[in-house]
Amino acid sequence: MFGSVGIPELIILGVLSLFPITIGVVVWMVWTRRKTARRFGYESLGAYLRAAPRTDEERKDAADLALKGAVICLLGLLFPPLLLVGLFPFFYGARKLVYASMGLGLLDDDDPTHSGA
Repeated sequence: MFGSVGIPELIILGVLSLFPITIGVVVWMVWTRRKTARRFGYESLGAYLRAAPRTDEERKDAADLALKGAVICLLGLLFPPLLLVGLFPFFYGARKLVYASMGLGLLDDDDPTHSGA
């Protein structure tokens, strides 16, 4: 049955098998980030990703997010669909780390009393 399957068919099957893995990684990342956002008291995942870290635990989570994104990007060098998936956590984690290093955790993006000028 599989004796007539050649190399091109195996490559196509290999590439097609990467898509469910990529979708699974995306679902897992969104699910864990939503749980983390709720644990830190944010109303949504977007609010959590936009906010600068306020506590040491949030800074540690931002470093963890950036490192997970970097690892997924490195895996993306072997499995190309994962490269694009890894860019998102890497960007948001690194951004939160830069905010924390600048001392911006003291300000809240959603604070209506802060005029920004």
